[in-house]
Amino acid sequence: MTISVVRQEAIALVTVERPERLNALDTPTLRALLEVFHKLANDTSVRVLLLTGAGDRAFIAGADISEMAKKSPAEALAFAHLGHRVCQAIEDAPQPVIAVVNGYALGGGCEIALACDIRLASDRAVFGQPEVTLGIPPGWGGTQRLPRVVPPGIARELLYTGRRILAEEALRIGLVNAVYPAAELMDRAFELARQIAANAPLAVQLAKSATCFGTKHGLEAGLAYERQCFAFAFTTEDQREGMHAFLEKRQPHFRGQ
Repeated sequence: MTISVVRQEAIALVTVERPERLNALDTPTLRALLEVFHKLANDTSVRVLLLTGAGDRAFIAGADISEMAKKSPAEALAFAHLGHRVCQAIEDAPQPVIAVVNGYALGGGCEIALACDIRLASDRAVFGQPEVTLGIPPGWGGTQRLPRVVPPGIARELLYTGRRILAEEALRIGLVNAVYPAAELMDRAFELARQIAANAPLAVQLAKSATCFGTKHGLEAGLAYERQCFAFAFTTEDQREGMHAFLEKRQPHFRGQ
């Protein structure tokens, strides 16, 4: 099995399990990852997702070049479609997705991380979009998501040069939210996940949905959508519980209803 899922209460840890290939993504692994995210998206007991790679060398080193090297243009197009579907499934998951980047996140691995809501890195992490050094452009969303995460000029530099960057530079340009010592990374990721999971799950999902909608459709459409999300929240039990708990000076008990 190339993808494992481990549950800790309301948190699901998804791990790409190909450490012998630095967790590079071939077609079977991409399909397995897509299936896992579709399944978890429909699991209302899961409030936060963590995504990482097995071993201590790589998050996801990229797409499997040994497979890509043999592809025809038509096969390459199908491979790009599959990579896009995986990234879209991550982005569209109702739960927040945290990339736990424990090593190399290159090419397709960087694109997978970009599709996540939050990126945490170890001090050993390395990021990059080196596709141009292989004679191809990025094909799983890097040309679109990277300029939306880091300043566009920096994104273009990284896309055009294929230059790799270390964790501290990734933090400086805003590619990652935080950098931790490798031994602390997973504990810190679970700490953040528990903090998110303690909030009203429907409210968190609405916040994610509105954020993604505005990014795709622009400010005015995003503001209109936000108003609808805000009003919808007032139909939920969690809204009543949260506000009553505040007024009663007690901790809320959110049920996701």
